[in-house]
Amino acid sequence: MPPSVTTSSVTIPSVTISARGEQRVRAGHPWIYRTDVIDARAEGGEIVQVLGSRHRTVGHALFSDRSQIAIRMLTGGDAPAGLPLLRARLDHAIAFRDRLALDASAFRLVHGEADLLPSLVVDRYGDYLVVQALSQGMDRLLPDITAMLVEALAPAGILARNDPKVRLLEGLEQSVEVLHGEVPESVVVREGPVAYEVDLRRGQKTGLFLDQRENKEAAARYAQGTLLDCFSYQGGFALRLAGQCSRTEAIDVSEDAVARIRANAERNNLPDLEARVGNVFDELRRLERTGERYDTIVLDPPAFAKNKAALANARAGYKEINLRAMRLLSPGGYLITCSCSYHVTEAMFAEMLHEAALDSRTPVSLVEQRTQGRDHPVLLGVPETHYLKCFILRRVE
Repeated sequence: MPPSVTTSSVTIPSVTISARGEQRVRAGHPWIYRTDVIDARAEGGEIVQVLGSRHRTVGHALFSDRSQIAIRMLTGGDAPAGLPLLRARLDHAIAFRDRLALDASAFRLVHGEADLLPSLVVDRYGDYLVVQALSQGMDRLLPDITAMLVEALAPAGILARNDPKVRLLEGLEQSVEVLHGEVPESVVVREGPVAYEVDLRRGQKTGLFLDQRENKEAAARYAQGTLLDCFSYQGGFALRLAGQCSRTEAIDVSEDAVARIRANAERNNLPDLEARVGNVFDELRRLERTGERYDTIVLDPPAFAKNKAALANARAGYKEINLRAMRLLSPGGYLITCSCSYHVTEAMFAEMLHEAALDSRTPVSLVEQRTQGRDHPVLLGVPETHYLKCFILRRVE
């Protein structure tokens, strides 16, 4: 057992990790799993001193006594971790988004580990902020984080969307509550030329999927003719591309989502956008049987692979919808196809698309290979921060 760590007679919470865990930190990954914790002299949610197998200080971190991710590193070596550090990193994250000069009033301000603020998400929706604290440590710090956000940005309101299921793995409750000011039932935000009405309390993620903004702009460089937007949710791709297409169809399995597509189409003066409820797998098969053809197709499904065990079924699902979509493409048409499943790598996704092209007898070329928007940065060495794949393909015959 390691000795207690004390400074000026004050005991500092500490966690001792294995040599394997120490190597993981040296390799630049901020997560240490429970299996590499040798001894913990701390309570869940505390900022702890992380000690190596020889009792040398490895760094400081957020500690969880429930999650399989027991340690989320904040600093390396003897560098301290406290509220001044968190405030500096929050300021850096906000300044970075300012420099991006995004053409939008809704975007991500803090992207967790990629902003060196592990398990913290902050999204901006106009005058309002939505935050998520996804670990015991960040949940305990949330009052301080809220005060920092109020001081830095003076938002009209801050909403905590602490309802993701991942919080249950931390032993935390799921909740949605206003932390500061007032937050209305819905707000109107803008991405490029498109305005959306967003339900911050009940919408997916923190209200909208904010990571596809730049992929929509890329798709707009190619969209033409008849457009089919599958898994449309609130119509992100359909609304952005409809203005340059002769006919637009949006499909989603949720009646509520389709109602929002229609409302957003009216808001953006797009009377020819047709939105309907449907199972995309069934709809693609039906459209193929009836001989339909489209000049532009978008596939932006939810994550098919929530874990490694689901990879085989997920791959089969991705192949099915892409194979069908390729058969529906007109010669010279474009397929914008996406995966937000972290466990499906870019290489796996590309291989699946190649197999779908072979099986559908549809020669396609890769026009662009893209990822999540710049406000959702990827931290090198941390593959979990790189989750979104977006391929723009062209049928070349």
